Amino acid sequence: MNWNQIISTTRLGQEELSTKDNKHSRTQFQRDYDRIIFSSPFRRMQNKTQVFPLPGSVFVHNRLTHSLEVASVGRSLGSMFVEKAENEKMGIENPLFQEIGSVVSAACLAHDMGNPPFGHSGEDAIAQFFKKSNEPRLKNELTEAQWRDFIQFDGNANAFRLLSHQFNGRREGGFALTYTTLASIVKYPFESMLTEKPKFGFFQSEKEIFGRIAHELGLLQLSGNPDKYIRHPLVFLVEAADDICYQLMDLEDAHKLKIHSFDQTRSLLMNFFDSQTEQKQIGRMNETLNLVADPNEQIAYLRASVIGKLVKQCVDVFGEKQQDIFAGSFQKALIDQVHPTSLAAIKEIKEVSIKNIYNDRSVVEIEISGYQIIGTLLEVFTEAVLKPKEGFSKKLLQLMPDQYGGNHESTYEKVQAVVDFVSGMTDLYALDLYRKIKGINIPGI
Repeated sequence: MNWNQIISTTRLGQEELSTKDNKHSRTQFQRDYDRIIFSSPFRRMQNKTQVFPLPGSVFVHNRLTHSLEVASVGRSLGSMFVEKAENEKMGIENPLFQEIGSVVSAACLAHDMGNPPFGHSGEDAIAQFFKKSNEPRLKNELTEAQWRDFIQFDGNANAFRLLSHQFNGRREGGFALTYTTLASIVKYPFESMLTEKPKFGFFQSEKEIFGRIAHELGLLQLSGNPDKYIRHPLVFLVEAADDICYQLMDLEDAHKLKIHSFDQTRSLLMNFFDSQTEQKQIGRMNETLNLVADPNEQIAYLRASVIGKLVKQCVDVFGEKQQDIFAGSFQKALIDQVHPTSLAAIKEIKEVSIKNIYNDRSVVEIEISGYQIIGTLLEVFTEAVLKPKEGFSKKLLQLMPDQYGGNHESTYEKVQAVVDFVSGMTDLYALDLYRKIKGINIPGI
């Protein structure tokens, strides 16, 4: 792999068009960013749970605000690496190299678009439904690889499908994004058959598309396996932006919801700074904190300081490991290789988050609701697409948007349409549809 090949403006579904002759005030990767941010699936993330239920009197993060913040951090990571490469005279000749910040930012915007409603448990709720399903046609009429796509459902693969699949009535190539932006969101560049974990990059339906992109960008195959690739290098920066944000923003939300005290949150953030070697910086930070009376603003200031520190450290790791990343011998998260002081602080936040945040009663309650709602919706709509001539099925199918319709011949395609429909729902829409199907709170009844 090399920088000249892996940064490409070729667009999915528009390969025959030359971007060189396409004059525009925005670069090709800025156009990717704009296509994503103005799309309906992106807007729907404003009503998809990130961690905490939406919204109470305190407005915590949802999928949309999380994605916007990840995109901001991703842009900084990409831009700082470009600056670092220029200062260290790495000799990268591709003029598109300057656009890395835009590429990473666009990929960060899209990284969670395939996640279903009801937070992190949504993916597992979909996988569990299929694992427990007694519908014989699902196992009998699907290949082993297709079946694994469902029982190991992964939001990353679903995001790639959402962006690249030609849904009914839509143009070829889905969002028609550049190959580079699409490759930069695929954290696990292999199919579900090659892993026992619910972490893979593309469904069987998009396997050919990813293979075409990988070939065009020169992504290497791992251990000679034709279906398992080395990550696109910019995936590491996208992953780092996500890691930085979710660790710190979940902590800030917990403070606002009074799950963590001010003193505890402040201490967890100050742990990123070494009291022996960073005395001057700590002194400046304390001066600023003394000027800010609002506890929430104090925490926000500390969080911003930590983000800046982690961004710089992740860029340094990315630069140091660049050759190993291109060779495929480095496959760890950048944030796991930062300075020991930061690593220790991250470890403590993770331990506290698992104990106090991810197992908080409000979080557990919405996850339980998600299992019930998603399972019910998948059950009734899967039966409807497999038995479309039955009376109740006909009624249900009228509720599915036209984009999920079309001439689906195989059972795999029919079930995929249902998963597309359910995974794309907002929390409120899924709840409302669940109630209507169950006959709960129907007006006039």
